[in-house]
Amino acid sequence: MSISSLRRRLHHGDVDGRKNEHVDISSADALNEPLLGSSHDNGGSEVYDPRRQDLWDDDRKKEQLHWSFLFSNLIAQWAQWLANIIVGSGSIFGRLFPFSLDNQSNPVYLSPLQEERLNTLRRRLQIPFDGSRIEHQDALRQLWRLAYPTREIPPLKSELWKEMGWQGTDPSTDFRGGGLISLENLIFFARNYPKSFQMLLNKVQGQRSDWEYPFAVAGINISFMLIQMLDLQSSVPSSKSGIRFLELLGRDENAFDHLYCVAFRLLDAQWLVKRASYMEFNEVMKSTRTQLERELVLEDVLAVKDLPSYTMLDE
Repeated sequence: MSISSLRRRLHHGDVDGRKNEHVDISSADALNEPLLGSSHDNGGSEVYDPRRQDLWDDDRKKEQLHWSFLFSNLIAQWAQWLANIIVGSGSIFGRLFPFSLDNQSNPVYLSPLQEERLNTLRRRLQIPFDGSRIEHQDALRQLWRLAYPTREIPPLKSELWKEMGWQGTDPSTDFRGGGLISLENLIFFARNYPKSFQMLLNKVQGQRSDWEYPFAVAGINISFMLIQMLDLQSSVPSSKSGIRFLELLGRDENAFDHLYCVAFRLLDAQWLVKRASYMEFNEVMKSTRTQLERELVLEDVLAVKDLPSYTMLDE
């Protein structure tokens, strides 16, 4: 073979999945050049390959896209953090520029009257029942007088309390998460709708189960269910039921208590329709909540008395 020879150098590029070859003619002195080494030969000449430049440009583009993606994620996380501060805080800024993370197109604006009544209701929710406080003991005695006007008030620990639907001899042990407001709800029910109250207390309507739901404990569960359904523990209610309730509260400061009475009457009606027994209480409670949620979002409901189920209540 002559001194001058052909030497094949391979440059691989990932183009359409094929390997590309570049044939370079050089002198015998260039045989010492590494096969995949530098692009400078021993003679100092430089071989320019446009495909290698394209690969370099592709790598740079990928790196730029990677950093752009990281930067956009950082911006999104920062925006979410800022939104949580605004929505979660009770600041003036949050009230002036309210928005919901779940439904940003429909922010909830509270009138001064709605805000005042909502805060009053929330203060009631924060009061736990305390059997050692005289005013709480008096409230229990008041409930007994309303339930059994002709009977003597029993001691605060007595078997007689079980007749009202308390689970034990001491009613104070049944409140748990219900708080004082659940006792206030029962008293409101007995005062404002005595006929319905007595009917549910004494289970005088319909074909009853041998194992009935306990009246007083059911009342505590209804209070707790309404608090959850109306989203009252959030800074601003965001559920459809909660937003509609704010409108009702703006028209009636006792909207929660009236709604409680409707819910109790509806629960008893669902109980009879399902021919339920004690073990099915949770199922009946769920169907009661579902029905209330449907009625609350009806367009012609402007007050609790407009709810279809309100017609079942007897004063």
